[in-house]
Amino acid sequence: MAATTYLDRILARHREVAAADERSIEALAERAAAMPPARDFRAALAHPAQLAVISEVKRRSPSKGDLAPDLDPVDLARRYAAGGAACLSVLTDVEFFGGSTEDLRAARSACTLPVLRKDFTVGERDVLDARIMGADCVLLIAAAMPHSDLIALHRLATAVGLAVLVEIHDEAELEAALLAQATLIGVNQRDLVTFQVDHERAERMAGLMPADVVKVAESGVRGRADAANLRAAGYDAVLVGESLVTAADPAAAIADLIGA
Repeated sequence: MAATTYLDRILARHREVAAADERSIEALAERAAAMPPARDFRAALAHPAQLAVISEVKRRSPSKGDLAPDLDPVDLARRYAAGGAACLSVLTDVEFFGGSTEDLRAARSACTLPVLRKDFTVGERDVLDARIMGADCVLLIAAAMPHSDLIALHRLATAVGLAVLVEIHDEAELEAALLAQATLIGVNQRDLVTFQVDHERAERMAGLMPADVVKVAESGVRGRADAANLRAAGYDAVLVGESLVTAADPAAAIADLIGA
C-alpha cells in the first residue's frame, strides 16, 4: 500500500471544503472577468541575464511547523522587492500553512511585483478565487489531479487572465503539464513521501523540458551555490520560502541568491 503523503492529507481536506462550496461558478466567473489586468508573472521570470527569484510569504509548513508566524506581509514584500525579487509567492492556505487571502492582498499592494497564489487548487472556484483576490498567477500541482482536470483548470486560468505555474515531480507529470500546454513549469525538488530534497531530480527534469518553457526550481534552495547549480542546469527561476522568511536580512539573502 502506497504511503500517505502530506499532499494527500492536505488535498483531502481541500476537496472536502470544495465539495461543500455552493457558490455560483457563473457569478464568480463574472467577478473574475471584471478584475483589472494581471501583472505579467511569466515575463518577469524570463530574464536571460540572471536567475530570477520568486520570494515566498510563508508563515509555517506542515513538516517544519512555525517559520515566521508573526511576519508582516507588507514589510516582507517590500524587503523582497528591494533585494531584487522578480515575483512573490504567497501562501493562502489557512489550516496547514497559516496563510490567508489577506496576506496575498497586503503583499501585492505593497509593491509592483507579480504574485503567485500558492495554494492547493482542486476546482474551478479555486482558480476564479485566485483571480478575484488579485493574484497574477495560480499554482496547479500535477500530482494533485487527473490529466483532464489539469488541462481544464489550466485553460480556465488562462481564459480569466492568470498565468499558471504547473508543479511537477517526474517525467509522467511533465508529460501531463505539456498536454495542458503549460509554458511555466516548476520542479519540486522535495520528495512527497520522505521530504528529502533531491537536486538530481531538478537537473534531470530541466534537460527534458522544451526550450520555450520557463523553468522554475522549487524547494530546497538554501544559498548561492544551490542557485548557481540550478541556473547552470537550465533553470530560469527559483522559488524560495523557508530560507528567506527566516533570514535576518531577506533583501540581502535574495541578492546572494542572484549573485549580486
